[in-house]
Amino acid sequence: MTTAMTATARRALVTGGSGGIGAAVCRKLGAAGHHVYVHANRGLAAAERVAAEIVAAGGSAEALHFDVTDEAQTRTALDAVVETGAIQILVNNAGTHDDAAFPGMSSTQWHGVIDVSVGGFYHVTQPLLLPMIRTRWGRIVNISSITALIGNRGQVNYAAAKGALNAATKSLCLEVASRGITVNAVAPGIIASGMASASFDAATIANLVPMKRAGTADEVAALVAFLASEAAAYISGQVIAISGGLA
Repeated sequence: MTTAMTATARRALVTGGSGGIGAAVCRKLGAAGHHVYVHANRGLAAAERVAAEIVAAGGSAEALHFDVTDEAQTRTALDAVVETGAIQILVNNAGTHDDAAFPGMSSTQWHGVIDVSVGGFYHVTQPLLLPMIRTRWGRIVNISSITALIGNRGQVNYAAAKGALNAATKSLCLEVASRGITVNAVAPGIIASGMASASFDAATIANLVPMKRAGTADEVAALVAFLASEAAAYISGQVIAISGGLA
């Protein structure tokens, strides 16, 4: 589902755009006038609903389906997208968690989490980069986690995956800075959506977070939208925590 873009609109792709933070980011980018590809794997129906909401609000969007862990499937989907123009705003938001104490963590739990965040980053970003470079303008925002900065019991795999994204952010920004492309990471803390809302009750949040509350997906999306804007042209290689003072 799509509507016509304005002359100044950019084309944006948000992986894992079907729920929580991803959907909020899609809506913010749509409201900013960009054409938004709302990606999903298992949540395609939800991605289609998010795209429909953006269009209903006067924006431009469509759902896009592929599995970020499948390199060939991802490449096929993205090749079709860039045939009609470069993606200039990329938000690598797709991620998963499969928690366990490390001595009891299975190989499946380790690789499943790493493959989505780290493998997905490569499978999506690499084929989009040269078309983006040719436009001499781009914004890449990787959604990390406060867990990568301060650690968390039972999430060695998740911390490793998000820590790898942080490191990739800092290196990739050096490669593309002269081409008008910025690369940053956003590290949410406890956010009132998705996995965090199921893991922390109000008393625990009040004890852990200096602001005594969980953040919202809209607050994270506002930061991502700023980093994707013209105003953030001199910010690159940063890992920005949005955690209510937790880190």
